Amino acid sequence: MKFENSLEFAQRLDKEDELANYRNEFIFPKIKGKDAIYFVGNSLGLQPRSAKKYVDDIMQDWAELGVEGHFRAEKPWWDYHEKFAGKLAKVVGANPSEVTVMNTLTVNLHLLMVSFYRPQGKRYKIICEEKAFPSDQYMISSQVRFHGFDPEDAIVEIKKRDGEHNFRTEDILSKIDEVGEKCALVLIGGVNYYTGQVMDMDTITKAGHKIGALVGWDLAHAAGNIELKLSEWNVDFAAWCSYKYMNSGPGNASGCFINEKYHNKKDIPRFEGWWGHNKERRFLMEPEFQPEFNADAWQISNAPVLALAPYLASLEMFAEVGMNSLLKKRDKIVAYLEFILHEIDKDVDSTFEIITPSTQKERGTQLSVFLHGEGKEIFNYLMENGVMLDWREPNVIRLAPAPFYCSYEDIYKFGQILKEGILSKNKS
Repeated sequence: MKFENSLEFAQRLDKEDELANYRNEFIFPKIKGKDAIYFVGNSLGLQPRSAKKYVDDIMQDWAELGVEGHFRAEKPWWDYHEKFAGKLAKVVGANPSEVTVMNTLTVNLHLLMVSFYRPQGKRYKIICEEKAFPSDQYMISSQVRFHGFDPEDAIVEIKKRDGEHNFRTEDILSKIDEVGEKCALVLIGGVNYYTGQVMDMDTITKAGHKIGALVGWDLAHAAGNIELKLSEWNVDFAAWCSYKYMNSGPGNASGCFINEKYHNKKDIPRFEGWWGHNKERRFLMEPEFQPEFNADAWQISNAPVLALAPYLASLEMFAEVGMNSLLKKRDKIVAYLEFILHEIDKDVDSTFEIITPSTQKERGTQLSVFLHGEGKEIFNYLMENGVMLDWREPNVIRLAPAPFYCSYEDIYKFGQILKEGILSKNKS
């Protein structure tokens, strides 16, 4: 499609947008009395309007039913987490039995490592990407230390080539092959939080399995953002947060994928708790743990239903719309954002370098942009003038126009504000 840098063109795209009405299903922060242009869904998605009702329903059930809400509520609390499996399975490309919701992201990665990082003999190394999100770095380092290894030796980082912003798949495969029989686990972010690069998860998973390692993925920036086929790719395990593209609320619950080949096993290493015990026998209070027959076997405690309620509200919309529709709009609105950035670049002295890959299969909703010639003043100007976005040192802005609630008009207006900010600074 031939794009235009005009308000009329952006508004025409919005009129043609099949998802345009979903914008009204979210609550936007206000800046100077107007809805913000919200490009930080990669950090915290907007609140669905329906979320409050889902929470209020539980509060009402608690008030009217007390403890009986576990069984007599319209959405009983004791199996509330089970309502997520079918809907989430479609988002991450899994069988419903392979998906569960519990805890938070890094907690779940730690718990999954109990099962899937089992160093033995010379097979003890973990392959990850350099400069992974800090929480992943801390988690992996503490895991290898827990097993008595030195992180400097046990952790193998895949590096970018000098002068390049993104990882090359061939370099990842080469490193996996190089570590070979010493590798116990490959654990990488499915979408790089800094650049927005989408990893070739299928190819990398196959390579890890070829050398006898297990392969897991941190999908914090992937779930609800890109197409995932975890079952088809034969991924061993994965975890993701829900508060970015899935709009569940700050710090909310994490989703987990555990490949069905690990289900219904009593001998798999795992930290266990009451809620992972066979549901039909749970209230018999038996002393011996009998795992659920699916990913719920990794559950430990009963679900925090007040926290899960906004997540379920958002997932209802995902189920209604479907990932294919979201991905179709995502590709178009991100392409329009890329176009607008290049157009504004022609009118100012600064140079914008988009460090996110330009090919659709290697990027999702996020574009990361080096603002050469600009400091944090332009970020502050954008924030003060209605654009909510993310800053990363030294001078990178991350822009994530989530397809559920961002419009093409948002993209056009952002470009105009960015241009005004740079030109006004130069005038002064």
